[in-house]
Amino acid sequence: MSKPALAPPPVIIVTGANGGIGYGSCERLLFELCQLNPPDAQPQAFASHVKCDQRSPAGYKGLTLIMACRNRKRAEVARTKLLNWLDKQLQSLRGLPNYDKDYVDNFLANCRIEVEELDLASVSSVFKFSAIVHQKYPYVSHLICNAGICSFKGLALSNWLRLAKQLVLDPMGLITAPNFHSQNYGELSADNLGWVWQSNVFGHFILFRELEDLLAQSPFDCSRVLWCSSLESTPTFYDPNDWQLRKTEHSYESSKYQIDLLGTTLNLLAIQSTLADGKQTRHFISEPGVCSTSINANLVGPLLDYLKVFLFYIGRLCGSVHHTINPWKAAIATVHLALAPVIFLPLFLNSNPSKPVRFGAHTGRLGNEFVGLSPVKEWEAHREEGLDLIKKCDKLYESIKREEASGSLNRQAGGCKF
Repeated sequence: MSKPALAPPPVIIVTGANGGIGYGSCERLLFELCQLNPPDAQPQAFASHVKCDQRSPAGYKGLTLIMACRNRKRAEVARTKLLNWLDKQLQSLRGLPNYDKDYVDNFLANCRIEVEELDLASVSSVFKFSAIVHQKYPYVSHLICNAGICSFKGLALSNWLRLAKQLVLDPMGLITAPNFHSQNYGELSADNLGWVWQSNVFGHFILFRELEDLLAQSPFDCSRVLWCSSLESTPTFYDPNDWQLRKTEHSYESSKYQIDLLGTTLNLLAIQSTLADGKQTRHFISEPGVCSTSINANLVGPLLDYLKVFLFYIGRLCGSVHHTINPWKAAIATVHLALAPVIFLPLFLNSNPSKPVRFGAHTGRLGNEFVGLSPVKEWEAHREEGLDLIKKCDKLYESIKREEASGSLNRQAGGCKF
């Protein structure tokens, strides 16, 4: 019996891939794609109702993984680390029941891991990155918008008081979505845009628009843009009039809520506008749960960071599904969204159109990871803001493109940009 045909090589861009959940996503993608019928591509519990013979492709001819990072030196170090890690994992892969040496050898022979510079807080950097991708690659199948920042302040006395209060009144909330951190506000990027907003939201929006034509060239029926949100996403602090998040003291939570609105709205619009050849570019929202990364370690110091991780494990043992803790487990939702057939990915929670879904990384008490669903918060109350936000971002994007083009012509003529 002949083997099924292998699928074409995906071309996957991961922003912020040199550390944290971005790096964990790269690890997990490589490990999964080295297997025929990757486990992360199989239906999760929420797709058990699907009555269909469709499954994930029986392997791929190769892979191009583009690590899009702000600092090339750190990215190159991460790339070397990733390759060394994969070499060690091949031993465990050989012990799997579905291990196929010929397939793995062929896949690895056609597996490319590339590093490209990308600073999402610089529109020039995004345009330059896009131009390089257009020059080097015939298509993009997946854009994983993972990179993000939070502009924390140090822990002042008032923070410690809020921490103590949340510890008494809401101990699980303290280790899931803490409210004692203070954030800077009013910070602007070099482009005179809200810095956190540009880094988390608008930089990725420009990147998607710039790569939209390459996503349409994907050999798969559906190319995918994965917007990485957070458990801390909330409309509580979001003011649509402050859409660049310059004034709010909760720019991180608000930027993640904007991601929920953008990803959901773009996905609904994509479904309504299938291309003439039947292809779509779909948008999905993932969230990694509660993961320990270097951000908090740098904020609170090593001692408190160890205590924090210990409490994360206590929270998991007490029944929290959200404490993924390490980047490998935190990446499962993103990798499932990248690899699973679209028919396994519901649009709405319990088929309720007022509850579009986010796909979250969950774990059981013993750390077994799986993908769960949660609704976009207060969607019905804010759905028009999603459309309005896209219009504002598009208007600003087009204005910047004209300005960049004009500046390029002026530079060629020996003039000035402005």
